[in-house]
Amino acid sequence: MAGHSKFANIKHRKAAQDKKRGKIFTKLIREITVAARGGGGGDVASNPRLRLAVDKALGANMTRDTIDRAIKRGTGEGDDTHYDEIRYEGYGPAGTAIMVDCLTDNRNRTVSEVRHAFTKSGGNLGTDGSVAYMFKRTGLLMYPVGTDEDAVMEVALDVGAEDIETNDEGGIEVTMPFTDFIAVKEAMITAGFTPEQAEVIEKPENTIDVELEDAQKIMHLIDVLEDLDDVQEVHTNADFSAEVMAELSAE
Repeated sequence: MAGHSKFANIKHRKAAQDKKRGKIFTKLIREITVAARGGGGGDVASNPRLRLAVDKALGANMTRDTIDRAIKRGTGEGDDTHYDEIRYEGYGPAGTAIMVDCLTDNRNRTVSEVRHAFTKSGGNLGTDGSVAYMFKRTGLLMYPVGTDEDAVMEVALDVGAEDIETNDEGGIEVTMPFTDFIAVKEAMITAGFTPEQAEVIEKPENTIDVELEDAQKIMHLIDVLEDLDDVQEVHTNADFSAEVMAELSAE
């Protein structure tokens, strides 16, 4: 069950940089609002998507007051702006797959901006379904280097985790079906294993190893996409080695 993970989710390695982005709160608020407007309503306990969004916002140090205002907007107690959920799929440098999840109040604006980002960064926008089949929605808990892998494994497998692997840096990745994410996360915390990062991701079924030159181009494309107001998440099957990430970080 345990092994070595070739999966290297770029957005986790970019976490420190992303926290500096001024737009992060705006995107989190939008996600909370849309989640609260969904079938589960504004009750965090009965709305898994809202629970995930709120946990992510708390992890980014958003205040409870700001979160509550966003929930109220979603339940009709404020701004009545309607956001559509759209996923765009395409290809980046080196034939890598790219998926872009958006929340927008203007589809024409969003597709134009996303297409332009792909084009000017050496990629191309594809059709619906062109790369989505390469990814699997998965719950992910990440533990830092030095965590007792055997102890994590013993608890994680007992509470419903699917797999436990070490990543390139020596940290531990615990994955589970996304539908079990909240239950597994809470059980792990109760057992004394609070994750360093925890979220539902689109995990690539297979990754593509990329060298520094292509990595620079892919990272640029991801940065351009993430800077767009309507873009919530960017997923890729590109895998950057620790050496390549060190080079990128030094630039």
